[in-house]
Amino acid sequence: MRLATWNINSIRSRADRALAFLERSGTDVLALQETKCKDEQFPREVFEAAGYEVATNGHSQWNGVAIISRVGIEDVERGFVGQPAWGEEPAIEARALGATCGGVRVWSLYIPNGREIDNPHYAYKLEWLERLKEQAASWLTPGPDGDPSAQIALVGDWNIAPLDEDVWDIEVFAGRTHVTPAERAAFAAFATAGYTEVTREHIPARTFTYWDYQQLRFPRNEGMRIDFTYASPTLAARVTGVTIDRNERKGKGASDHVPVIVDLAD
Repeated sequence: MRLATWNINSIRSRADRALAFLERSGTDVLALQETKCKDEQFPREVFEAAGYEVATNGHSQWNGVAIISRVGIEDVERGFVGQPAWGEEPAIEARALGATCGGVRVWSLYIPNGREIDNPHYAYKLEWLERLKEQAASWLTPGPDGDPSAQIALVGDWNIAPLDEDVWDIEVFAGRTHVTPAERAAFAAFATAGYTEVTREHIPARTFTYWDYQQLRFPRNEGMRIDFTYASPTLAARVTGVTIDRNERKGKGASDHVPVIVDLAD
């Protein structure tokens, strides 16, 4: 099974590109983030005509997540228990979508950006990660709602660079979000919850997944690595390889992120 995650940065602008990627790469399950559309606006027909099933969680032109699968979609869950709300009139944003695909519980996650360290959105980001970690831990805890042998993938745009080598120049990020000790600790806490970040050991250092559109960041390879896959123990044991499709950042109409692809043994 081949599982990929990709911040598509508007699915309505890049549906054909996403389908071409699926067919070219042989991906079975694609988790998307930042789809930027309501559920009824998602161009699902493009994928369904090619034999894929689609699950979406989108409320507006902001955020949005989706899962596209050719190995089934079952038990769809929009948001997770305890997910924090945001806004002047607090509401649960479209940032998490779970579905079982080919026996794997896939969560497409778009973690809040945080904006600035002194912005309330930063505290929201940390709370969001803490609540997700608590839920993720419960899914592996023996009991009515948890199973230590469950195959779970937490994939997406984490908006965190866990190591200094995950940004092109750590000095540029001094005093900014994505690299603060609190964010990095929140990311690392998923390991204590029982999960393994499976892409690190397969990908060379200073291999990025995101390049800003401004200031020629991509040609200069001034990027960030912020897209990751945390896997439960039984799923981590199935990982045979990981690739980052840098070519998807090239050409007209590219997203500012690229797909991260995880191969799983049968």
